[in-house]
Amino acid sequence: MISLDEAVTARLESHGERFEVLVDPDAALSMKRGEFEDELEDVIAAEDVFSDASRGDRPAESDLETVFETTDPLEIIPEVVRDGEIQITAEQRREMQEQKRKNLITRIARNAVNPQMDNAPHPPERIERALEEGGFQVDPMEPVETQVDDALDALRPVIPIRFDEVTVAVQVPADYAGSTQAQVRQYGDLAREEWQPDGSWVGVVTFPAGMRNDFYDLVNELTSGEAETQVIKDKDELSTR
Repeated sequence: MISLDEAVTARLESHGERFEVLVDPDAALSMKRGEFEDELEDVIAAEDVFSDASRGDRPAESDLETVFETTDPLEIIPEVVRDGEIQITAEQRREMQEQKRKNLITRIARNAVNPQMDNAPHPPERIERALEEGGFQVDPMEPVETQVDDALDALRPVIPIRFDEVTVAVQVPADYAGSTQAQVRQYGDLAREEWQPDGSWVGVVTFPAGMRNDFYDLVNELTSGEAETQVIKDKDELSTR
């Protein structure tokens, strides 16, 4: 369950009665769109239905039976969310907007590059300033994923930017191969790998271009700077970092 501080109230009025439930705001929006896939118990603040959540008042079981044909909160909660209205305070709205703004900036920074600077990643601070300059406002009631394209439209007149991927070949010395290759595998899509006769490991991994510097930092840290990396530009050409 989530904390009460993180929850929003969904309210449904039916048959002259009011029914309220407390749920995660993103989960509530997913339910309304019919896209909810999580376990309900993980995104509710209370396994209960209220007539007034702020006071903790509960409706009569007969009213629940009349409206929902059940008294099971886990069956009623999604129905209240889908058919009712999501109530959020101004403070909750500000907090949701700020959190989604941070998530949006992080997502763009991880995937975007500057095509005028040899596809170098854009720092999050630059993206944040450009979004402000472009006048983009994050919608606290929409998923971050659906706002990325609009954010990019706002960014392009301000900074050169595009989403891209990079493919990097890395050779890890035998002393570090065991632990390092496991983390490299998790960093992106492993295109191919090969264990060398000397015990070293070579892998080719593709991941969002904005994460390139983070990848280099990770590999250098895991191998004390002894790994070798190459950016693969195409099938025939290798460009050494």
